[in-house]
Amino acid sequence: MAKKKAEELLIAGGADHGVRAKYDAIKTMEDFVAAANAEGYDFTIDEFNDVLREAGDSFDLIGNPAKRQIWWV
Repeated sequence: MAKKKAEELLIAGGADHGVRAKYDAIKTMEDFVAAANAEGYDFTIDEFNDVLREAGDSFDLIGNPAKRQIWWV
């Protein structure tokens, strides 16, 4: 169920530029997951990594301004 919450965040970021921008500004995965959990998504770093791996996505920031290519559209 927690992986489903991580997927919900990735979908929300794909649909809403504000969500994307907010989370793209967070530098570490620990802070990213903590922010998501504070907003009620409730998943662990391991669960988030599993979702990213299954989707073939990377948490790395790219470009200028830096963005992540994790958001599901």
